[in-house]
Amino acid sequence: MSSLLSQNKDEPLIRKSLSDSCPASSATNTRSLRHERLSRLSSSSSSDVPNDTSTNHAESYFLRRENRLSARKKAEEEMNSDYKKMYEKALATNERLKSRLETSKQDLATVKDQLHQAQKGSEDDCSSHMLEAEKKESWSLKKRISDMEEQLKVKAELKQENQRLKDENGALIRVITKLSK
Repeated sequence: MSSLLSQNKDEPLIRKSLSDSCPASSATNTRSLRHERLSRLSSSSSSDVPNDTSTNHAESYFLRRENRLSARKKAEEEMNSDYKKMYEKALATNERLKSRLETSKQDLATVKDQLHQAQKGSEDDCSSHMLEAEKKESWSLKKRISDMEEQLKVKAELKQENQRLKDENGALIRVITKLSK
């Protein structure tokens, strides 16, 4: 049994080298290799087991192996087609997302413009409010200035009257001092 395993391990290397050397006749090489393997298996099989069963085992082994290889090829083809489907699906998704991104960018630009216009309008409103506030402030300042000017006039009059009273007081003091002498 161990001789079978060691032969089976070596055989794929032989098969590969033979198929590499002559790719056109790979089917012929495969058949001749099978025949060689079968003859080796039948010659190395134990004497108490008939040749027919060892040949059947070997044939069933190789048939299973070929079935596995063909199944693997089919699976690879299906995976390739699955990859292709997945790739196409990813491309479609990317295109859809790109178009959504473009519309979002356009919407963003529109909203920015509207915001800019609104801020400009609010600045105009603010400036009109500021103008009104400035007008009120200037009016109140003008009123205060006029009040202060009036107070200055009153002060000037009071100073004049105060000076006149001082002069009268000084004159009265002189008169009293002359009378008292």
